[in-house]
Formats: sequence, C-alpha cells, structure tokens
Amino acid sequence: MFKRIALLAAAGLLSTAALAQSQVQPSVNVVDPWIRATVPAQKATGAFMQLKAAKAARLLAASTPAAGRVEIHQMEMQGQTMRMHAVDGIDLPAGQAVNLASGGYHIMLLDLKRQLKEGEQVPMTLTVQGADGKRDSVNLTVPVKPLAYSAQGGH
Repeated sequence: MFKRIALLAAAGLLSTAALAQSQVQPSVNVVDPWIRATVPAQKATGAFMQLKAAKAARLLAASTPAAGRVEIHQMEMQGQTMRMHAVDGIDLPAGQAVNLASGGYHIMLLDLKRQLKEGEQVPMTLTVQGADGKRDSVNLTVPVKPLAYSAQGGH
C-alpha cells in the first residue's frame, strides 16, 4: 500500500513538474528580432527575426502598439518582378529555423503611429498556433535598427 501511494505521489510530482516546465518554455524561440528604422512621416516598415518551434506550429499574427495594423508578408518573384503580398500565416516545422528576412517572409508594420528611431525598443506580440490548435502568445521587445542595417546570417 505504501509503495502504491509513493508511486502515485511521484507520478503527480512529475506531471506537475512537466506542466510547470511547459508553461515556462515558450512555444517558439525568437532569435535576433529587429525593426527597420523609419524617416519622419513614413507609414510602414518591416520586422525581421528567426523563429524556431520545438513542435510543429504556425505563426498566425503579430501585433504592436506602434502600428495601426500588422500583417505577415511574403516577397516572391512573379516573372521578372519581385512582389510582396500578405499571407495568412507561416508554417514553423518542428526543430527547423524559419527566417523572416528582407526578400522573403517578414512582418509589416503598417499605419505607423510615429517615427521609429534607431535604438528604440518596440513591444511586439506574436500569435502562434500549435498542431493541437492551442494558441500561444510570444511577447517580445524588439530593437529598432538603422535604415541601412542588414542582419548577419540571412535574417
């Protein structure tokens, strides 16, 4: 009887520890996020970063108080012309890095409320959905980089 109670208690502690760990671990790891600075009166800019999900997930949305609208965009060649368009999300395959970079997927900040200056920190929230349908918010503080900044490593 005592062994049974001890086993149940140990199982309960392990499941509680696993639950606590899953609540502490973010669903997506964000590496080197940045936003391109703007000039006065500019109404749009891009946010770039690298995303890596431990389990398959999908980036559904992003938001920031610095912009009236935020959209996920993709740039791609159509014939001889590079075109940009909004997409409804980006798949994040388990364990694979996905770059949000100039010339590919990125986050567009539209209807900017003010100029974003180099050195500022801008709050941003990413909404990610796991394969199980559960949504998670990833809160970031994103630095604003100079207009001519280009990230190392392709993102």
